[in-house]
Amino acid sequence: MLRNYFKIAWRTLLKSRGYSALNILGLAIGMSVALLIGLWVYNEYSYDKFLPGYQQLYQVRRNFNSNGDTLNFTSTSLKLADALRSQVPEIQYVAATDGTSSHGLMVGDKKLYRWGVQAQSDFLKMFQYPFLQGNAAGALKDPYSIVLTESIAKALFGAQDPMNKTVRIDNKNDLKVTGILKDLPANSTFQFGYVVPFSYLEATAGYMKNAHNSFGNNSYNVFAALKPGITAAQVAPKIRGIEWTETNNTNAMLSAVVLQPMTQWHLYGNYINGKDLGGFLEYVRMFSIIGLLVLFIACINFVNLTTARSEKRAREVGVRKAIGSERKDLIFQFLMESVLLTFLAFLVSLLFVQIALTPFNALTGNHIVIPFSSGGFWAILLGCVLITAIASGSRPAFYLSSFNPVKVLKGSLTAGRSGALPRKILVVLQFSCSIALIISTIIVYQQIGYAEHRPTGYRMDRMMETDINHDLGNNFTALKNELLSKGIVETVTTATCPVTNLYSHTDIDKWPGKKPGETIEMGTIQVSDDYFKSLGIPIIQGRDFRSPSDTMRVIFNETAIRQMRIKNPIGQVITYQGTPGVEIIGVAKDALMASPFAPADPTVFLYDPHPQYILLYRLSQRLTTQEGLAQLTTIFNKYNPAYPYTYAFVDQRYAEKFKTEVLVEKLSGIFAGLAIFISCLGLFGLAAFVAEQRTREIGIRKVLGASVSGLWMLLSKDFIVLVLISCVLASPVAFFFLHNWLQQYSYRIDIGAGVFVLASATAIGITLVTISFQAIKAAVANPVKSLRSE
Repeated sequence: MLRNYFKIAWRTLLKSRGYSALNILGLAIGMSVALLIGLWVYNEYSYDKFLPGYQQLYQVRRNFNSNGDTLNFTSTSLKLADALRSQVPEIQYVAATDGTSSHGLMVGDKKLYRWGVQAQSDFLKMFQYPFLQGNAAGALKDPYSIVLTESIAKALFGAQDPMNKTVRIDNKNDLKVTGILKDLPANSTFQFGYVVPFSYLEATAGYMKNAHNSFGNNSYNVFAALKPGITAAQVAPKIRGIEWTETNNTNAMLSAVVLQPMTQWHLYGNYINGKDLGGFLEYVRMFSIIGLLVLFIACINFVNLTTARSEKRAREVGVRKAIGSERKDLIFQFLMESVLLTFLAFLVSLLFVQIALTPFNALTGNHIVIPFSSGGFWAILLGCVLITAIASGSRPAFYLSSFNPVKVLKGSLTAGRSGALPRKILVVLQFSCSIALIISTIIVYQQIGYAEHRPTGYRMDRMMETDINHDLGNNFTALKNELLSKGIVETVTTATCPVTNLYSHTDIDKWPGKKPGETIEMGTIQVSDDYFKSLGIPIIQGRDFRSPSDTMRVIFNETAIRQMRIKNPIGQVITYQGTPGVEIIGVAKDALMASPFAPADPTVFLYDPHPQYILLYRLSQRLTTQEGLAQLTTIFNKYNPAYPYTYAFVDQRYAEKFKTEVLVEKLSGIFAGLAIFISCLGLFGLAAFVAEQRTREIGIRKVLGASVSGLWMLLSKDFIVLVLISCVLASPVAFFFLHNWLQQYSYRIDIGAGVFVLASATAIGITLVTISFQAIKAAVANPVKSLRSE
């Protein structure tokens, strides 16, 4: 019986090749989008879950009460790490890190400049990355040791065994290789090429001398692994006020320690009032919905095209019922056709996804592959195919099997017209989804453009950044003088953070007019000579730094002065990190150094004439970029011969801040385009069917003098009305969701009526183009042939 059903289904498919092709193509595209988004969503949820015991791993964070607003920070203190280790027995391991940063590695004539992490000894016990050589127990015991990843080890040592050999770091000290890690997978939150013991930092960095003495020295990241069977809820009350023991530290008294599970590191991170309320997870959910919507649109195509062609099969149903077929047999037959067609669409979709993966990975920065060898993947996928087949084939199956055989055989049933209303409703739903996606794409594009054109408060053109290592720091004065004397750069300065980021935050202990218990958390940047001049940030009150004595003076930006409510700031004194009498000598214009979608952070600038972490310089206008880079490479290699010259352009760094929004914009545009395309495939088939159904009417109208334009309007107006209804329905729904989405940005656009007009005009224009081919084809046909055939 099944074999017979399959044969009939195959013959039916071949008999209507055009409609079958439209159905298969529409379903294949819809399934491709759903599968592609499904693979991407799975990849985003899979971050860090390859690590054994990931459920017990947490990052230690701080909620800080700043004038009633609860701010959340990842920066914590070494004293906090020590306290957690000694005072909370439920915690198995604690490890502090100095973040990830670039360092120079050298073995003979092999030189690399790569990202690495400096971590306490339990780091590799907590995060059980697979060792190819060595082990977590002893790899970080010696301060002068280093653990390399496989690719870094090969780059430095080639085919040699790297174990127990030495690597020179920053052309300063030799470290012994005590372990080789397997390369970290792409879905790892941590991405580093090597691990250096934290004890090396403590042995070589003078500023680490008092780093363990105060909870207020929040410059480190701390991670904790709970013992098996222990939950974060059990530990939370014990650690929340663990810093409050330092009663002489006002900031510690305002701080509450919290844990963020590793399972949330990648998708969460948007803390509001101290609670982790989402982050990238919102976009993952949004695209999951989009994938289902596109598949839903494709299923609507199947339903509409099948029911529209029902009149062609009405006689078949009548004959089958007349000779004894039961309705359940007909339902099963039509569902078998749906399963066959859906399975063919699924095979085509696999091909589409395989082709699309390379550009999709390039767009999203992922390394997604189709897991062909996974049994679970195939079980889930085939289950989804079956559900799709039943969902898209149920209405046609039940509708076609319901025909009355007597009416059918008498010729008194017009099946296609009796299903017109449900078909129109489905078309409206289909285009409502597509138009909502078009509106979303336009709004995202406008929001990104709005932020991109926002004044930053500094000049980005030809501004460059280079990390300062040991050799560059020692040779800074000579390097600066040569760059300026040769006219390669216009200005040179240094700072403790890049132009487009804030690495450190602090609180001002005391300022004129401070209220009891009041605090202001603000960004902190140490700068050297010509910082404001180099970046083009105006000093709007007072003066710039200009002498060594200015190390006891500060410059605030406008937002900081406004939040402190200081009316005449120049000459006023504050207490900064326990030091009283620090004078305010200037007020700088606000500059966007964090989010381009948010107000400028309150920021304090301190003066240090010695070179800081980041070298900032503006390439001369008289040189092309290629010429400038060539000359810069020569000079940097002269003063930093141990390592290759590395740089970044500030405008590129700033553009990276829009990475997530640009990704959303591009993906929304692509999926909106595919949704419209699928909808148009259905319209194209429906238009062909309507034109075929009204062949005699068109012929009579032409004989009576109807024009081609009149006939085109006759055949098009019903579809245009449906699309207009879709526009009316889609607009308020899209407005509701997009308005809520925009609330996450302090600096945002207002949604105007023009967006909905543009989206509606686009949808109507595409609809006209789609149906005009069939409408004009029917309108210009010879009426003699149509009437003769009738």
